[in-house]
Amino acid sequence: MLVFVFPGQGSQSPGFLAPWLELPGVADRLRWASAVVGDDLLAHGTVSDAETLRDTAVAQPLIVAAGLLGLRELVASPAELAAAAGAVAGHSVGELTAAAATGALSAEQALVLVRERGRGMAAAAAVRPTGMSAVLGGDPDEVAATLARHGLTPANANGGGQTVAAGTVEALAALAADPPAKARVIPLQVAGAFHTEHMAPAVGTLASLAAGIDAGTASAPIAANADGELVSDGAAFLQRLVAQVSRPVRWDLVTEAFTRLGVTGLIEVPPAGTLTNLAKRTLKGVDVLALKTPDDLDKARAMITEHGGAAATVTTSEATL
Repeated sequence: MLVFVFPGQGSQSPGFLAPWLELPGVADRLRWASAVVGDDLLAHGTVSDAETLRDTAVAQPLIVAAGLLGLRELVASPAELAAAAGAVAGHSVGELTAAAATGALSAEQALVLVRERGRGMAAAAAVRPTGMSAVLGGDPDEVAATLARHGLTPANANGGGQTVAAGTVEALAALAADPPAKARVIPLQVAGAFHTEHMAPAVGTLASLAAGIDAGTASAPIAANADGELVSDGAAFLQRLVAQVSRPVRWDLVTEAFTRLGVTGLIEVPPAGTLTNLAKRTLKGVDVLALKTPDDLDKARAMITEHGGAAATVTTSEATL
């Protein structure tokens, strides 16, 4: 079975979209996405510097648009995606990419939501200086205890010995000075404590918008960030998307869901690399590919031929939070 995965914030880097603009139609579709979100995504994907891309309101729409553009070169519709992949998953804002890729949301709905999500989270982050740091290695119980001692939230449980701590900059500085034994602490280039109580103001904004959306049915089940459950009911998944803004991402449970499904191949769409690296550590024996540039498309098509075609069984299509 093949799965597509969609990365989250922090995966972007200066110029990452430049090679994709050489493909016919990509620049035009990116201009359309720019009109929807009210920002120049073409410039941000090619010439904007790292500090500009760190802005949550810039990064989130850019990541969703890039993922949809890259996926379009492999599958042209939600129906084609379902024929190729048994399931999908997105990390954090990547859940919006997953929803649009499967038809649970339209591309325009996803872009409007990510525009408002990015703005809302940026505003929430501006209330008080906060951030995130990756904690690599260490005993899981000791890592959890250390984060609790410093007043930090384990905002991402990514598996493979990686936890992302989130909270105030003072608490993160204390963690860096007093890390768990045998663990490394690496500050992340994000502008807030995402997936924590600090993001609560953004939840209300998204909830008010989501109430006016008629969601569809996902063509392939989406493994949800909250618990790894497979969801294909669009309205149920939309509720999860809203709630997830201030709740931890359990990518470890998503990975466990992939294992239960018997996944044999995984393709990560642009800006690719982060989730592929995690998969190499947590999904041993699975064929993985980071779709970084158009040069990777032939390999991706070969993987679809080799691993595609098996559909996951959805047992919790009505699951909500």
